[in-house]
Amino acid sequence: MMTKPKVIVTRRWPREVEARLADMFDVTLNEADRPYGQQELREALRQADAVLPTVTDKLGADILAAGMRTKILGNFGVGFNHIDIPAARSAGLVVTNTPAVLTDATADLAMTLLLMCARRAGEGERELRSGAWSGWRPTHLCGTQVTGKTIGIIGMGRIGQAMARRCHFGFGMDVVFFDSYPVANPGVPARQLATVEEVLAAADFVSLHCPGGGENHNLINQQRLACMKSTAILINTARGDVVDEEALVQALDKGLIKGAGLDVFKSEPVVPSTLTDRQDVVLLPHLGSATSETRIAMGMRVIDNLSAFFEGRTPPDMVT
Repeated sequence: MMTKPKVIVTRRWPREVEARLADMFDVTLNEADRPYGQQELREALRQADAVLPTVTDKLGADILAAGMRTKILGNFGVGFNHIDIPAARSAGLVVTNTPAVLTDATADLAMTLLLMCARRAGEGERELRSGAWSGWRPTHLCGTQVTGKTIGIIGMGRIGQAMARRCHFGFGMDVVFFDSYPVANPGVPARQLATVEEVLAAADFVSLHCPGGGENHNLINQQRLACMKSTAILINTARGDVVDEEALVQALDKGLIKGAGLDVFKSEPVVPSTLTDRQDVVLLPHLGSATSETRIAMGMRVIDNLSAFFEGRTPPDMVT
């Protein structure tokens, strides 16, 4: 009987997925669900044929060095900017991700943030729970109309298009967007503009759906925030490093934009008090793909990639 490949999982996964992993592989699970430190990641790469990381695992060039037993990183998530891809390629590592299966869940969450910001739902809930609500009155917590406004989308891939469908067909919103590549059929009536700045200037709501890292690091910076309408709201469910958090706080302080809804942060899980102390932002703990159905599907997608790799086939979601 052939020896099963040794697989290390860096965080707890849905029990259905862990059970399938245990059946197919010689698997080590993270029972404590505590993030691996850098030394633990090094040891995992030395000990296992496959390591299954998440966004909490920073796999830089210093870790992805020679002497690894690991041949494949089966990333749990569509984003992979926490992995140094050139270093992984140089080390002969295959890296896979989990596209497509989290599209709707993430777009739903972006729409949740948009609505919460527009209608000041976070402020309202905090007021009610604290016992400070004094009753209905005509001027109480008046927010911003969503129906009929303009949504600006940065990154018109699967999730960006899913967000556009929700905004256009659900709320009659006009859609403008920026993408680095021409998008022939975004799935809704939409205008592709030539620059990020043009989208920011035109939109009442801006929703970010681009990859993190590289040229998108601090994509939304002081200069670009100044392009937005003073009544506009920024939504980020992409990656925390896409937004310069210090510049965002300054823009809110100066009234350059009206508010923001953030599901991702630059130094997760640390969120600065300059954001948590504000009433004009809605903050969620990286819940974009957090539905049971989606997280199970993500785990099964990783297993499909592992199965292909260890059977000598090309993994369907190979990044490098």
